[in-house]
Amino acid sequence: MPKNTRRIAIAGVTTLGAAAIAFSVVPADTHTTTTDAASPSRVAYSSEPVKDVKGGVTGQLAGVTVKLDAIEAKKKAAAADAAATKKAAAAAAAAKKKAAADAAARKKAVARAVAKAAAERKVQQATSRASLRAAVQPVSVKSYANNLDGWIRESLAIMKKHGIPGSYSGIHRNIMRESSGNPYAINNWDINAINGVPSKGLLQVIPPTFSAYHVPGTSWNIYDPVANITAACNYAAHRYGSMDNVNSAY
Repeated sequence: MPKNTRRIAIAGVTTLGAAAIAFSVVPADTHTTTTDAASPSRVAYSSEPVKDVKGGVTGQLAGVTVKLDAIEAKKKAAAADAAATKKAAAAAAAAKKKAAADAAARKKAVARAVAKAAAERKVQQATSRASLRAAVQPVSVKSYANNLDGWIRESLAIMKKHGIPGSYSGIHRNIMRESSGNPYAINNWDINAINGVPSKGLLQVIPPTFSAYHVPGTSWNIYDPVANITAACNYAAHRYGSMDNVNSAY
């Protein structure tokens, strides 16, 4: 090869692939002849200097860098999205867990309130039952003998309750005069009998007087000893002040 012939080989490799660029530069007025064993031919070389080779490679590298930056940005964005999704899922799980805990706490609170109310109601019911039992405790009823003494004493207890005056002796005295202690005694000969309303019972009370001066809590049967005594004493109290003041037919 002649001395004045210069050859320049430039190779550029990029991430898009490997490329080999060979350039030969010779003077414009010089010709080089290359003999190929297979086919003789002439090769012409340009004398113009190679331009923008470096700029082209730099541009390619810059394009690759931009693409790499874009890929890296996508990776970062995907990682950020994944982190945000994971964070959101964790927050949702935490919120769900908190909601479940709050619901359980409310359920326990309601159960405690129901149990407390039931206990209070039970105590109140027990108290009410105790009060009711106390209120309905049977009052001891005094029993009286079924005879003249018992009838007078029972009548005096009823008279005392209703504020009707009278004494045992006054009642007994008038009973013995009027009926001799016979609760079924009846007068069929006096003026009352003539008028159709005979006197009846221990204290010989006529039916209209018995009805007018009947005392609540006693029988409506005029022959009932206690009812007869009590009604007669009530009448005597209104007319004479007390049965004790009666010493004859009244």
